[in-house]
Amino acid sequence: MENIKADIKNRTFKPVYLLCGEEEYLKNSYKNQLFKAVAGDDTMNTLVMDGKDADCVKVKDFVDTMPFFADYRTVLLTDTGLFSSTSEEWAKVIASLNDTSVVIFVENKVDKRNKLYKTVKDKGYVCELNKPDERTLKIWIASLLKKEGKVIRESACEELLLRAGDNMENLKAQIDKIISYCADRQEVAVDDIAAVCQTQPQSEIFKMIDAASEGRTDVAIAYYYDMLSLREPSMRILFMIGKQCNQLLCVRELMAGGMNSSGIATRMGLMPFIVNKLIRQAKAFSSKQLMEYVQMCVKNEEFVKTGRMDEKIAVETALIKICNRT
Repeated sequence: MENIKADIKNRTFKPVYLLCGEEEYLKNSYKNQLFKAVAGDDTMNTLVMDGKDADCVKVKDFVDTMPFFADYRTVLLTDTGLFSSTSEEWAKVIASLNDTSVVIFVENKVDKRNKLYKTVKDKGYVCELNKPDERTLKIWIASLLKKEGKVIRESACEELLLRAGDNMENLKAQIDKIISYCADRQEVAVDDIAAVCQTQPQSEIFKMIDAASEGRTDVAIAYYYDMLSLREPSMRILFMIGKQCNQLLCVRELMAGGMNSSGIATRMGLMPFIVNKLIRQAKAFSSKQLMEYVQMCVKNEEFVKTGRMDEKIAVETALIKICNRT
């Protein structure tokens, strides 16, 4: 990422760039910045192709032509799939790029053994844009709010991440709503996020098991009915309860093996603040209990599918047993 920023700042562009990875927001952001920096508003010297419509011959003819009253001929190729299949002809085109053309690939999946991938890496720059870690996300959230004259405490930031997840496109959409909701108020509070951000099922499950770990049956059941009011199917809720119990079981086992919270976060691919919450929840149960709860959720699902239990009762029974440690 820093290389792209430097190229844009210095206006010294490489012949080819590959933006890849799982974070769509970052890919779109750097794609737009890079394309704008190279091509500006010029349409005569730009070629844009999406998906399987990318034409090797057309691209070659385009980049072999000198730019018309411009510094570069710019090509933007999105989701071509060329980096997961054999692409000898494309590799030859990229290898022969001259200094007056810039080709930008934006891809979801790449095979690093692919010849085109290796050619791009040798000729230009490969930028992998994956999900940022928790610290980076918190800094990014704070920076977006700061631009609008607002501040956010860490507790509110964690509530936003818990509700919206770590998808940056979704987070940006929620932040825009929060900014409008807070209007002239400077500080963004937890209550603001609760009022604005759409409830995600996983965050409700988190709170449900939180209540269950403290033995608050009425609160856990209330969260269940809140999810039903949001049209979340009972069987999906039961599945997520089982999944959460399985996560707690994994946390307990990793803790028993001497792993700290940072190591658990890395091993499980979760944000550290979420792992800290899981650790607190896991301490309320034994490994044996958690295993039994996972098995109970599977068993209750089978009972529902075979007509031996009502689906709402299946979830309520599971929650009551978890709350009562039975």
